[in-house]
Amino acid sequence: MTINRLSWRALVPDTEQYQTLFAQPLSDTENTLEFDTLQSRLCYGLSQLCHPRSASSFMLVKAPEEHDYLKIIAAAARSQFTLPEQHFGGHYQIESNKIAFLPANNQTGDFCTTGEVITADWVETEQLFGCVRLFNGEITLEPGLVHKANGGILVISLKTLLLQPLLWLRLKQIVTHSRFDWLSPDETRPLPVSVPSLPLQLKVILVGERDSLADFQEMEPELASLAVYSEFEENLQLADEECMANWCQWVRSVAHDAALPSPAPDAWEALIREAVRYTGDQETLPLCPLWLTRQLKEVAPYCEGDQFSGDEMVQMLEQRAWREGFLPERMQDELLLEQILVETEGERVGQINALSVIEFPGHPRAFGEPSRISCVVHIGDGEFIDVERKAELGGNIHAKGMMIMQAFLMAELQLEQQMPFSASLTFEQSYNEVDGDSASMAELCALISALADVPLHQHIAITGSVDQFGRAQPVGGLNEKIEGFFNLCQQRGLTGKQGAIIPLANVRHLCLSSEVLEAVKNEQFSLWAIDDVTDALPLLTTLPWDGEGKTTLIQTIQERIAQATQLEARHRFPWPLRWLGWFSRN
Repeated sequence: MTINRLSWRALVPDTEQYQTLFAQPLSDTENTLEFDTLQSRLCYGLSQLCHPRSASSFMLVKAPEEHDYLKIIAAAARSQFTLPEQHFGGHYQIESNKIAFLPANNQTGDFCTTGEVITADWVETEQLFGCVRLFNGEITLEPGLVHKANGGILVISLKTLLLQPLLWLRLKQIVTHSRFDWLSPDETRPLPVSVPSLPLQLKVILVGERDSLADFQEMEPELASLAVYSEFEENLQLADEECMANWCQWVRSVAHDAALPSPAPDAWEALIREAVRYTGDQETLPLCPLWLTRQLKEVAPYCEGDQFSGDEMVQMLEQRAWREGFLPERMQDELLLEQILVETEGERVGQINALSVIEFPGHPRAFGEPSRISCVVHIGDGEFIDVERKAELGGNIHAKGMMIMQAFLMAELQLEQQMPFSASLTFEQSYNEVDGDSASMAELCALISALADVPLHQHIAITGSVDQFGRAQPVGGLNEKIEGFFNLCQQRGLTGKQGAIIPLANVRHLCLSSEVLEAVKNEQFSLWAIDDVTDALPLLTTLPWDGEGKTTLIQTIQERIAQATQLEARHRFPWPLRWLGWFSRN
Protein backbone atom coordinates (compact mmCIF):
# COMPACT_ATOMS: atom_id res chain seq x y z
CA MET A 1 0.00 0.00 0.00
CA THR A 2 1.38 3.41 -1.02
CA ILE A 3 -0.31 6.48 0.46
CA ASN A 4 1.87 9.57 0.41
CA ARG A 5 0.62 12.68 2.13
CA LEU A 6 2.38 15.44 0.22
CA SER A 7 4.19 18.30 1.90
CA TRP A 8 3.87 21.80 0.50
CA ARG A 9 7.38 21.59 -0.97
CA ALA A 10 6.24 18.85 -3.35
CA LEU A 11 3.51 21.08 -4.75
CA VAL A 12 5.84 23.48 -6.60
CA PRO A 13 9.14 23.13 -8.47
CA ASP A 14 12.26 23.25 -6.32
CA THR A 15 14.15 26.45 -7.12
CA GLU A 16 16.21 26.65 -3.93
CA GLN A 17 19.12 24.83 -5.53
CA TYR A 18 19.40 27.48 -8.24
CA GLN A 19 19.40 30.60 -6.03
CA THR A 20 23.16 31.10 -6.51
CA LEU A 21 22.68 30.95 -10.26
CA PHE A 22 19.83 33.48 -10.17
CA ALA A 23 21.87 35.85 -8.01
CA GLN A 24 24.82 36.00 -10.42
CA PRO A 25 25.40 39.49 -11.85
CA LEU A 26 24.32 39.91 -15.44
CA SER A 27 27.90 40.45 -16.52
CA ASP A 28 28.67 36.85 -15.61
CA THR A 29 26.00 35.49 -17.93
CA GLU A 30 25.93 38.03 -20.76
CA ASN A 31 27.91 35.79 -23.09
CA THR A 32 25.89 34.89 -26.16
CA LEU A 33 24.16 31.54 -25.89
CA GLU A 34 24.85 29.38 -28.92
CA PHE A 35 21.55 28.36 -30.50
CA ASP A 36 22.70 24.76 -31.00
CA THR A 37 23.00 24.43 -27.22
CA LEU A 38 19.20 24.37 -27.00
CA GLN A 39 18.33 23.13 -30.51
CA SER A 40 21.12 20.71 -31.40
CA ARG A 41 18.91 18.48 -33.58
CA LEU A 42 17.56 21.43 -35.57
CA CYS A 43 21.02 22.91 -36.06
CA TYR A 44 22.38 19.57 -37.24
CA GLY A 45 19.54 19.31 -39.75
CA LEU A 46 20.29 22.84 -40.99
CA SER A 47 23.96 21.95 -41.40
CA GLN A 48 22.95 18.98 -43.54
CA LEU A 49 20.75 21.18 -45.71
CA CYS A 50 23.47 23.82 -46.08
CA HIS A 51 26.15 21.31 -47.06
CA PRO A 52 27.21 21.65 -50.72
CA ARG A 53 26.40 17.97 -51.21
CA SER A 54 23.08 18.01 -49.38
CA ALA A 55 20.83 15.04 -50.09
CA SER A 56 17.90 17.36 -50.74
CA SER A 57 17.22 21.01 -51.48
CA PHE A 58 14.17 20.90 -49.19
CA MET A 59 13.95 20.77 -45.41
CA LEU A 60 10.85 20.21 -43.29
CA VAL A 61 10.82 21.79 -39.83
CA LYS A 62 8.07 21.11 -37.33
CA ALA A 63 7.41 24.45 -35.64
CA PRO A 64 4.57 26.95 -35.25
CA GLU A 65 4.06 28.94 -38.45
CA GLU A 66 4.64 32.27 -36.74
CA HIS A 67 6.93 35.10 -37.74
CA ASP A 68 9.03 34.80 -34.58
CA TYR A 69 9.78 31.15 -35.27
CA LEU A 70 10.61 31.80 -38.93
CA LYS A 71 12.99 34.56 -37.86
CA ILE A 72 14.74 32.31 -35.33
CA ILE A 73 15.06 29.44 -37.83
CA ALA A 74 16.40 31.85 -40.47
CA ALA A 75 19.00 33.18 -38.03
CA ALA A 76 20.07 29.62 -37.21
CA ALA A 77 20.29 28.82 -40.93
CA ARG A 78 22.55 31.85 -41.51
CA SER A 79 24.92 30.60 -38.84
CA GLN A 80 25.16 27.22 -40.60
CA PHE A 81 25.26 28.62 -44.14
CA THR A 82 28.63 29.48 -45.63
CA LEU A 83 28.24 32.41 -48.00
CA PRO A 84 29.44 31.35 -51.44
CA GLU A 85 32.27 33.31 -53.04
CA GLN A 86 30.31 33.97 -56.19
CA HIS A 87 27.39 35.93 -57.52
CA PHE A 88 24.09 34.38 -58.53
CA GLY A 89 21.44 35.46 -60.97
CA GLY A 90 22.36 38.25 -63.32
CA HIS A 91 21.14 41.43 -64.93
CA TYR A 92 18.32 42.05 -67.35
CA GLN A 93 19.08 44.58 -70.05
CA ILE A 94 15.90 46.14 -71.41
CA GLU A 95 15.98 47.98 -74.73
CA SER A 96 12.67 48.90 -76.27
CA ASN A 97 10.68 45.65 -76.40
CA LYS A 98 13.70 43.39 -76.23
CA ILE A 99 15.08 41.94 -73.01
CA ALA A 100 18.48 40.28 -72.76
CA PHE A 101 19.94 38.45 -69.79
CA LEU A 102 23.54 39.06 -68.72
CA PRO A 103 25.14 36.58 -66.25
CA ALA A 104 26.17 37.90 -62.85
CA ASN A 105 29.66 39.36 -62.63
CA ASN A 106 29.13 42.01 -59.99
CA GLN A 107 26.60 43.02 -57.34
CA THR A 108 24.71 45.52 -59.46
CA GLY A 109 21.16 44.82 -60.57
CA ASP A 110 17.97 43.66 -58.87
CA PHE A 111 18.53 40.04 -59.91
CA CYS A 112 22.16 39.69 -58.83
CA THR A 113 22.64 38.20 -55.33
CA THR A 114 25.37 36.66 -53.20
CA GLY A 115 23.18 34.11 -51.38
CA GLU A 116 20.88 35.25 -48.59
CA VAL A 117 18.42 33.70 -46.14
CA ILE A 118 14.93 35.13 -46.72
CA THR A 119 11.78 34.50 -44.65
CA ALA A 120 8.11 34.60 -45.66
CA ASP A 121 5.12 33.78 -43.46
CA TRP A 122 2.51 34.59 -46.12
CA VAL A 123 3.03 35.38 -49.80
CA GLU A 124 1.06 35.96 -52.96
CA THR A 125 2.20 35.12 -56.47
CA GLU A 126 3.89 38.46 -57.22
CA GLN A 127 5.64 38.57 -53.84
CA LEU A 128 7.12 35.13 -54.33
CA PHE A 129 7.89 35.08 -58.05
CA GLY A 130 8.05 38.75 -59.01
CA CYS A 131 6.29 40.18 -62.05
CA VAL A 132 6.65 41.93 -65.41
CA ARG A 133 5.17 45.43 -65.47
CA LEU A 134 4.29 47.55 -68.51
CA PHE A 135 3.52 51.22 -67.83
CA ASN A 136 3.43 53.97 -70.47
CA GLY A 137 5.22 51.68 -72.87
CA GLU A 138 8.08 51.08 -70.41
CA ILE A 139 8.82 47.53 -69.25
CA THR A 140 10.20 46.82 -65.78
CA LEU A 141 10.92 43.53 -64.01
CA GLU A 142 10.14 43.27 -60.31
CA PRO A 143 12.12 40.63 -58.38
CA GLY A 144 10.35 38.24 -56.02
CA LEU A 145 11.54 36.47 -52.90
CA VAL A 146 12.95 33.57 -54.92
CA HIS A 147 15.19 36.01 -56.77
CA LYS A 148 16.35 37.69 -53.55
CA ALA A 149 17.14 34.27 -52.07
CA ASN A 150 18.95 33.05 -55.20
CA GLY A 151 22.04 31.14 -54.11
CA GLY A 152 20.73 31.03 -50.54
CA ILE A 153 17.78 29.75 -48.52
CA LEU A 154 14.07 30.59 -48.50
CA VAL A 155 12.33 29.97 -45.14
CA ILE A 156 8.59 29.87 -45.77
CA SER A 157 5.41 28.89 -43.94
CA LEU A 158 4.09 25.57 -45.19
CA LYS A 159 0.47 26.61 -44.74
CA THR A 160 0.76 29.40 -47.31
CA LEU A 161 1.80 26.84 -49.92
CA LEU A 162 -0.83 24.26 -48.93
CA LEU A 163 -3.54 26.89 -49.30
CA GLN A 164 -2.13 27.96 -52.68
CA PRO A 165 -1.12 24.71 -54.40
CA LEU A 166 -0.14 26.42 -57.68
CA LEU A 167 2.51 28.42 -55.82
CA TRP A 168 3.95 25.22 -54.43
CA LEU A 169 4.01 23.44 -57.78
CA ARG A 170 5.85 26.30 -59.41
CA LEU A 171 8.29 26.69 -56.51
CA LYS A 172 9.01 22.97 -56.62
CA GLN A 173 9.70 23.15 -60.36
CA ILE A 174 12.04 26.13 -59.92
CA VAL A 175 14.09 24.40 -57.22
CA THR A 176 14.15 21.06 -59.06
CA HIS A 177 15.26 22.51 -62.43
CA SER A 178 17.43 25.32 -60.99
CA ARG A 179 15.80 27.72 -63.43
CA PHE A 180 13.24 30.47 -63.19
CA ASP A 181 10.89 30.95 -66.12
CA TRP A 182 8.81 34.12 -66.34
CA LEU A 183 5.13 33.27 -66.59
CA SER A 184 1.99 35.32 -66.64
CA PRO A 185 -0.20 34.96 -63.55
CA ASP A 186 -3.22 35.11 -65.84
CA GLU A 187 -3.33 32.31 -68.42
CA THR A 188 -5.67 34.34 -70.65
CA ARG A 189 -3.22 37.25 -70.85
CA PRO A 190 0.34 36.36 -71.93
CA LEU A 191 3.35 38.44 -70.96
CA PRO A 192 3.74 41.60 -73.05
CA VAL A 193 7.27 40.56 -73.96
CA SER A 194 9.41 37.44 -73.91
CA VAL A 195 11.76 37.33 -70.92
CA PRO A 196 14.77 34.98 -70.88
CA SER A 197 14.97 32.42 -68.10
CA LEU A 198 17.09 33.06 -65.04
CA PRO A 199 19.47 30.46 -63.53
CA LEU A 200 18.38 30.03 -59.93
CA GLN A 201 19.87 27.89 -57.15
CA LEU A 202 17.73 27.73 -54.07
CA LYS A 203 17.23 25.70 -50.91
CA VAL A 204 13.83 25.82 -49.22
CA ILE A 205 12.92 25.33 -45.55
CA LEU A 206 9.23 24.55 -45.11
CA VAL A 207 8.02 25.34 -41.57
CA GLY A 208 4.74 23.90 -40.38
CA GLU A 209 2.78 22.35 -37.53
CA ARG A 210 2.17 18.62 -37.37
CA ASP A 211 -1.11 18.73 -39.28
CA SER A 212 0.44 20.83 -42.07
CA LEU A 213 3.34 18.39 -42.32
CA ALA A 214 0.88 15.49 -42.52
CA ASP A 215 -1.02 17.20 -45.36
CA PHE A 216 2.24 17.89 -47.17
CA GLN A 217 3.38 14.29 -46.74
CA GLU A 218 0.13 13.09 -48.27
CA MET A 219 0.48 15.52 -51.17
CA GLU A 220 4.21 14.95 -51.81
CA PRO A 221 5.11 11.55 -50.33
CA GLU A 222 8.37 11.08 -52.25
CA LEU A 223 9.70 14.58 -51.66
CA ALA A 224 8.71 14.42 -47.97
CA SER A 225 10.62 11.15 -47.54
CA LEU A 226 13.77 12.61 -49.11
CA ALA A 227 13.66 16.04 -47.45
CA VAL A 228 15.81 16.82 -44.41
CA TYR A 229 13.57 16.74 -41.33
CA SER A 230 13.93 18.23 -37.88
CA GLU A 231 11.89 19.94 -35.16
CA PHE A 232 12.02 23.10 -33.11
CA GLU A 233 11.99 21.71 -29.58
CA GLU A 234 9.42 23.64 -27.56
CA ASN A 235 10.60 22.49 -24.13
CA LEU A 236 13.84 22.01 -22.23
CA GLN A 237 14.29 19.10 -19.83
CA LEU A 238 16.04 20.13 -16.61
CA ALA A 239 18.82 17.61 -16.12
CA ASP A 240 21.28 19.76 -14.15
CA GLU A 241 22.22 23.32 -13.24
CA GLU A 242 23.73 23.88 -16.68
CA CYS A 243 20.32 23.32 -18.26
CA MET A 244 18.80 25.91 -15.95
CA ALA A 245 21.61 28.35 -16.79
CA ASN A 246 20.94 27.82 -20.50
CA TRP A 247 17.23 28.46 -20.02
CA CYS A 248 17.86 31.65 -18.05
CA GLN A 249 20.18 32.88 -20.79
CA TRP A 250 17.54 32.03 -23.41
CA VAL A 251 14.98 34.12 -21.50
CA ARG A 252 17.43 37.02 -21.34
CA SER A 253 18.18 36.75 -25.05
CA VAL A 254 14.44 36.78 -25.88
CA ALA A 255 14.03 39.84 -23.66
CA HIS A 256 17.03 41.56 -25.30
CA ASP A 257 15.81 40.89 -28.85
CA ALA A 258 12.34 42.23 -28.01
CA ALA A 259 13.70 45.21 -26.02
CA LEU A 260 11.81 44.03 -22.91
CA PRO A 261 12.83 43.85 -19.24
CA SER A 262 14.50 40.67 -18.01
CA PRO A 263 13.96 38.96 -14.62
CA ALA A 264 15.72 40.23 -11.53
CA PRO A 265 17.23 37.58 -9.22
CA ASP A 266 14.06 37.37 -7.09
CA ALA A 267 11.76 37.11 -10.14
CA TRP A 268 13.00 33.78 -11.45
CA GLU A 269 11.00 31.71 -8.95
CA ALA A 270 7.67 33.26 -9.99
CA LEU A 271 8.54 33.00 -13.69
CA ILE A 272 9.59 29.35 -13.34
CA ARG A 273 6.37 28.46 -11.50
CA GLU A 274 4.30 30.01 -14.28
CA ALA A 275 6.49 28.22 -16.84
CA VAL A 276 5.93 24.88 -15.12
CA ARG A 277 2.17 25.42 -15.14
CA TYR A 278 2.47 26.04 -18.90
CA THR A 279 4.48 22.87 -19.61
CA GLY A 280 2.73 20.76 -16.97
CA ASP A 281 5.96 19.29 -15.59
CA GLN A 282 8.27 20.45 -12.80
CA GLU A 283 11.31 19.25 -14.76
CA THR A 284 10.35 20.91 -18.05
CA LEU A 285 10.65 24.58 -19.03
CA PRO A 286 9.28 26.22 -22.20
CA LEU A 287 11.48 27.51 -25.02
CA CYS A 288 8.52 28.94 -26.93
CA PRO A 289 9.50 32.54 -27.78
CA LEU A 290 5.84 33.56 -28.13
CA TRP A 291 4.99 32.44 -24.59
CA LEU A 292 8.10 34.03 -23.11
CA THR A 293 7.52 37.28 -24.97
CA ARG A 294 3.94 37.42 -23.70
CA GLN A 295 5.06 37.15 -20.07
CA LEU A 296 7.70 39.83 -20.54
CA LYS A 297 5.33 42.19 -22.37
CA GLU A 298 2.64 41.87 -19.72
CA VAL A 299 5.01 42.49 -16.82
CA ALA A 300 6.74 45.43 -18.53
CA PRO A 301 4.09 48.04 -17.52
CA TYR A 302 4.53 47.08 -13.86
CA CYS A 303 8.24 47.83 -13.72
CA GLU A 304 10.69 50.61 -14.44
CA GLY A 305 14.07 50.01 -15.96
CA ASP A 306 15.40 46.93 -17.67
CA GLN A 307 14.52 44.38 -14.94
CA PHE A 308 11.33 43.29 -13.16
CA SER A 309 11.12 41.99 -9.60
CA GLY A 310 9.38 38.95 -8.16
CA ASP A 311 6.64 41.11 -6.60
CA GLU A 312 5.98 42.74 -9.98
CA MET A 313 5.76 39.34 -11.66
CA VAL A 314 3.33 38.06 -9.01
CA GLN A 315 1.25 41.23 -9.29
CA MET A 316 1.01 40.80 -13.06
CA LEU A 317 -0.08 37.16 -12.74
CA GLU A 318 -2.71 38.02 -10.14
CA GLN A 319 -4.10 40.81 -12.29
CA ARG A 320 -4.20 38.50 -15.30
CA ALA A 321 -6.07 35.83 -13.33
CA TRP A 322 -8.55 38.47 -12.12
CA ARG A 323 -8.99 39.88 -15.63
CA GLU A 324 -9.73 36.45 -17.08
CA GLY A 325 -11.65 35.16 -14.07
CA PHE A 326 -15.22 36.26 -14.73
CA LEU A 327 -16.43 32.91 -16.07
CA PRO A 328 -14.73 30.74 -13.38
CA GLU A 329 -16.17 33.00 -10.67
CA ARG A 330 -19.69 32.65 -12.07
CA MET A 331 -19.30 28.87 -12.12
CA GLN A 332 -18.07 29.03 -8.52
CA ASP A 333 -21.15 31.06 -7.58
CA GLU A 334 -23.38 28.32 -8.99
CA LEU A 335 -21.76 25.87 -6.59
CA LEU A 336 -21.97 28.19 -3.60
CA LEU A 337 -25.64 28.95 -4.29
CA GLU A 338 -26.23 25.18 -4.57
CA GLN A 339 -27.55 25.44 -8.09
CA ILE A 340 -24.92 22.80 -8.83
CA LEU A 341 -24.91 20.34 -5.95
CA VAL A 342 -21.49 19.31 -4.68
CA GLU A 343 -21.13 18.32 -1.03
CA THR A 344 -17.88 18.96 0.84
CA GLU A 345 -18.96 17.61 4.22
CA GLY A 346 -20.51 14.41 5.53
CA GLU A 347 -20.70 10.91 4.02
CA ARG A 348 -22.75 9.39 1.20
CA VAL A 349 -23.09 5.87 -0.16
CA GLY A 350 -22.28 5.68 -3.87
CA GLN A 351 -21.48 9.38 -4.22
CA ILE A 352 -18.05 10.89 -4.75
CA ASN A 353 -16.46 14.18 -5.80
CA ALA A 354 -14.37 13.83 -8.94
CA LEU A 355 -11.94 16.50 -10.11
CA SER A 356 -12.56 17.79 -13.61
CA VAL A 357 -11.20 20.55 -15.82
CA ILE A 358 -13.36 22.72 -18.07
CA GLU A 359 -12.33 24.38 -21.32
CA PHE A 360 -14.85 26.81 -22.77
CA PRO A 361 -14.47 27.79 -26.45
CA GLY A 362 -13.27 31.36 -26.64
CA HIS A 363 -12.01 31.45 -23.05
CA PRO A 364 -8.21 31.83 -22.73
CA ARG A 365 -7.63 29.34 -19.93
CA ALA A 366 -8.95 26.10 -18.53
CA PHE A 367 -10.26 26.01 -14.96
CA GLY A 368 -11.18 23.28 -12.54
CA GLU A 369 -14.54 22.38 -11.09
CA PRO A 370 -15.54 19.37 -8.95
CA SER A 371 -18.09 16.98 -10.42
CA ARG A 372 -20.51 14.83 -8.44
CA ILE A 373 -20.53 11.19 -9.56
CA SER A 374 -23.21 8.89 -8.20
CA CYS A 375 -23.80 5.17 -8.41
CA VAL A 376 -26.84 3.11 -7.41
CA VAL A 377 -27.15 -0.69 -7.39
CA HIS A 378 -30.15 -2.95 -7.39
CA ILE A 379 -30.96 -6.62 -7.87
CA GLY A 380 -30.36 -7.39 -11.52
CA ASP A 381 -28.46 -9.34 -14.12
CA GLY A 382 -24.98 -7.88 -13.51
CA GLU A 383 -25.24 -5.07 -16.10
CA PHE A 384 -23.21 -1.91 -15.49
CA ILE A 385 -25.05 1.01 -17.04
CA ASP A 386 -23.02 4.04 -18.13
CA VAL A 387 -25.73 6.71 -18.20
CA GLU A 388 -23.52 9.13 -20.16
CA ARG A 389 -23.00 6.51 -22.85
CA LYS A 390 -26.66 5.53 -22.96
CA ALA A 391 -27.65 9.18 -23.36
CA GLU A 392 -24.98 9.63 -26.06
CA LEU A 393 -23.19 12.17 -23.89
CA GLY A 394 -20.13 10.01 -23.23
CA GLY A 395 -17.11 9.82 -25.53
CA ASN A 396 -15.23 6.70 -26.56
CA ILE A 397 -12.37 7.24 -24.11
CA HIS A 398 -14.82 7.62 -21.24
CA ALA A 399 -16.53 4.38 -22.30
CA LYS A 400 -13.15 2.65 -22.42
CA GLY A 401 -12.38 3.78 -18.86
CA MET A 402 -15.73 2.41 -17.67
CA MET A 403 -15.07 -1.00 -19.20
CA ILE A 404 -11.55 -1.16 -17.71
CA MET A 405 -12.97 -0.29 -14.29
CA GLN A 406 -15.57 -3.05 -14.55
CA ALA A 407 -12.93 -5.57 -15.65
CA PHE A 408 -10.84 -4.85 -12.53
CA LEU A 409 -13.82 -5.30 -10.22
CA MET A 410 -14.94 -8.58 -11.79
CA ALA A 411 -11.40 -9.97 -11.60
CA GLU A 412 -11.01 -8.98 -7.94
CA LEU A 413 -14.33 -10.46 -6.83
CA GLN A 414 -13.53 -13.81 -8.55
CA LEU A 415 -17.17 -14.70 -8.98
CA GLU A 416 -18.13 -18.18 -10.15
CA GLN A 417 -21.41 -16.93 -11.51
CA GLN A 418 -22.98 -13.74 -12.74
CA MET A 419 -23.25 -10.89 -10.25
CA PRO A 420 -26.84 -10.56 -8.96
CA PHE A 421 -26.60 -6.76 -8.92
CA SER A 422 -26.92 -4.17 -11.66
CA ALA A 423 -25.36 -0.74 -11.30
CA SER A 424 -25.93 2.66 -12.82
CA LEU A 425 -23.24 5.39 -12.85
CA THR A 426 -23.58 9.00 -13.95
CA PHE A 427 -22.14 12.49 -13.73
CA GLU A 428 -24.86 14.44 -11.93
CA GLN A 429 -25.98 17.77 -13.44
CA SER A 430 -23.83 17.22 -16.50
CA TYR A 431 -25.50 18.43 -19.68
CA ASN A 432 -22.64 18.33 -22.15
CA GLU A 433 -20.54 15.56 -23.60
CA VAL A 434 -18.16 13.88 -21.16
CA ASP A 435 -14.96 12.29 -22.41
CA GLY A 436 -11.65 11.11 -21.05
CA ASP A 437 -10.82 8.44 -18.51
CA SER A 438 -9.59 10.71 -15.71
CA ALA A 439 -12.75 10.00 -13.69
CA SER A 440 -12.51 6.21 -13.89
CA MET A 441 -10.83 6.01 -10.47
CA ALA A 442 -13.64 8.05 -8.91
CA GLU A 443 -16.28 5.96 -10.69
CA LEU A 444 -14.69 2.76 -9.43
CA CYS A 445 -14.70 4.04 -5.84
CA ALA A 446 -18.35 5.07 -6.16
CA LEU A 447 -19.25 1.63 -7.55
CA ILE A 448 -17.43 -0.17 -4.73
CA SER A 449 -19.16 2.07 -2.17
CA ALA A 450 -22.59 1.28 -3.63
CA LEU A 451 -21.91 -2.46 -3.82
CA ALA A 452 -20.56 -2.59 -0.25
CA ASP A 453 -23.18 -0.12 1.06
CA VAL A 454 -20.34 1.78 2.73
CA PRO A 455 -20.36 5.61 2.64
CA LEU A 456 -17.64 7.78 1.10
CA HIS A 457 -16.25 10.96 2.67
CA GLN A 458 -17.48 13.99 0.74
CA HIS A 459 -14.67 16.26 1.95
CA ILE A 460 -12.16 14.37 -0.21
CA ALA A 461 -12.11 14.58 -4.00
CA ILE A 462 -10.22 12.25 -6.33
CA THR A 463 -8.86 12.15 -9.86
CA GLY A 464 -6.95 9.59 -11.88
CA SER A 465 -7.53 6.86 -14.39
CA VAL A 466 -7.25 3.19 -13.53
CA ASP A 467 -5.98 0.15 -15.41
CA GLN A 468 -7.33 -3.40 -15.31
CA PHE A 469 -5.12 -4.18 -12.31
CA GLY A 470 -6.38 -1.21 -10.29
CA ARG A 471 -3.22 0.84 -10.64
CA ALA A 472 -3.56 4.64 -10.72
CA GLN A 473 -2.50 6.30 -13.97
CA PRO A 474 -1.62 9.99 -14.46
CA VAL A 475 -4.10 12.49 -15.89
CA GLY A 476 -3.93 16.03 -17.26
CA GLY A 477 -5.06 19.42 -15.98
CA LEU A 478 -4.08 18.50 -12.44
CA ASN A 479 -3.35 21.98 -11.05
CA GLU A 480 -6.63 23.42 -12.29
CA LYS A 481 -8.57 20.42 -10.93
CA ILE A 482 -7.11 20.68 -7.43
CA GLU A 483 -7.49 24.46 -7.28
CA GLY A 484 -11.13 24.21 -8.39
CA PHE A 485 -12.00 21.92 -5.46
CA PHE A 486 -9.82 23.92 -3.05
CA ASN A 487 -11.56 27.19 -3.96
CA LEU A 488 -14.95 25.64 -3.22
CA CYS A 489 -13.76 24.30 0.14
CA GLN A 490 -12.15 27.64 0.97
CA GLN A 491 -15.35 29.55 0.21
CA ARG A 492 -17.32 27.21 2.46
CA GLY A 493 -14.64 27.21 5.15
CA LEU A 494 -11.58 25.00 5.48
CA THR A 495 -11.95 22.38 8.20
CA GLY A 496 -8.56 20.67 8.01
CA LYS A 497 -10.16 17.43 6.81
CA GLN A 498 -10.59 18.41 3.17
CA GLY A 499 -8.20 17.32 0.48
CA ALA A 500 -7.68 15.61 -2.84
CA ILE A 501 -6.31 12.26 -3.96
CA ILE A 502 -4.11 12.13 -7.07
CA PRO A 503 -2.01 9.44 -8.79
CA LEU A 504 1.56 9.22 -7.56
CA ALA A 505 2.84 9.65 -11.13
CA ASN A 506 1.18 13.09 -11.21
CA VAL A 507 3.25 14.59 -8.38
CA ARG A 508 5.87 15.91 -10.82
CA HIS A 509 3.13 17.87 -12.61
CA LEU A 510 2.13 19.91 -9.56
CA CYS A 511 2.59 23.67 -9.42
CA LEU A 512 -0.21 25.01 -7.27
CA SER A 513 -1.22 28.53 -6.29
CA SER A 514 0.18 30.25 -3.21
CA GLU A 515 -3.21 29.93 -1.45
CA VAL A 516 -3.14 26.14 -1.76
CA LEU A 517 0.48 26.07 -0.58
CA GLU A 518 -0.38 28.06 2.53
CA ALA A 519 -3.36 25.84 3.31
CA VAL A 520 -1.28 22.67 2.96
CA LYS A 521 1.52 24.20 5.02
CA ASN A 522 -0.99 25.06 7.78
CA GLU A 523 -2.60 21.59 7.55
CA GLN A 524 -5.94 23.05 6.50
CA PHE A 525 -5.95 21.12 3.23
CA SER A 526 -4.27 17.85 2.25
CA LEU A 527 -3.07 16.11 -0.87
CA TRP A 528 -2.47 12.38 -1.05
CA ALA A 529 -0.62 10.57 -3.83
CA ILE A 530 -1.55 6.93 -4.41
CA ASP A 531 -0.35 4.03 -6.52
CA ASP A 532 -3.50 1.92 -6.54
CA VAL A 533 -7.24 2.17 -6.03
CA THR A 534 -6.80 0.07 -2.91
CA ASP A 535 -4.77 3.00 -1.48
CA ALA A 536 -7.62 5.45 -2.09
CA LEU A 537 -10.41 3.40 -0.50
CA PRO A 538 -9.14 3.57 3.13
CA LEU A 539 -8.92 7.37 2.81
CA LEU A 540 -12.45 7.61 1.42
CA THR A 541 -14.20 4.98 3.56
CA THR A 542 -11.89 4.17 6.53
CA LEU A 543 -12.16 0.49 5.47
CA PRO A 544 -9.41 -1.35 3.55
CA TRP A 545 -10.13 -3.14 0.30
CA ASP A 546 -8.68 -6.47 1.45
CA GLY A 547 -6.78 -7.90 4.41
CA GLU A 548 -6.64 -10.55 7.09
CA GLY A 549 -8.52 -10.49 10.38
CA LYS A 550 -10.57 -7.34 9.81
CA THR A 551 -13.64 -6.11 8.04
CA THR A 552 -12.85 -5.27 4.44
CA LEU A 553 -14.74 -3.85 1.50
CA ILE A 554 -14.26 -6.91 -0.70
CA GLN A 555 -15.55 -9.13 2.10
CA THR A 556 -18.61 -6.89 2.56
CA ILE A 557 -19.36 -6.97 -1.19
CA GLN A 558 -19.01 -10.75 -1.35
CA GLU A 559 -21.38 -11.18 1.62
CA ARG A 560 -24.00 -8.97 -0.06
CA ILE A 561 -23.62 -10.94 -3.29
CA ALA A 562 -24.03 -14.23 -1.40
CA GLN A 563 -27.20 -12.97 0.31
CA ALA A 564 -28.64 -11.75 -2.97
CA THR A 565 -27.80 -15.05 -4.66
CA GLN A 566 -29.56 -17.04 -1.94
CA LEU A 567 -32.59 -14.77 -2.17
CA GLU A 568 -32.65 -15.25 -5.92
CA ALA A 569 -32.42 -19.05 -5.50
CA ARG A 570 -35.45 -19.02 -3.18
CA HIS A 571 -37.52 -17.11 -5.71
CA ARG A 572 -36.71 -19.58 -8.46
CA PHE A 573 -39.19 -22.08 -6.88
CA PRO A 574 -42.98 -21.55 -7.03
CA TRP A 575 -44.23 -20.33 -3.67
CA PRO A 576 -45.74 -23.71 -2.62
CA LEU A 577 -42.33 -25.38 -3.20
CA ARG A 578 -40.06 -22.75 -1.67
CA TRP A 579 -39.41 -25.07 1.28
CA LEU A 580 -37.08 -26.92 -1.16
CA GLY A 581 -34.84 -23.88 -1.11
CA TRP A 582 -34.74 -24.13 2.66
CA PHE A 583 -33.32 -27.68 2.42
CA SER A 584 -30.78 -26.59 -0.20
CA ARG A 585 -29.43 -24.03 2.28
CA ASN A 586 -29.04 -26.51 5.15
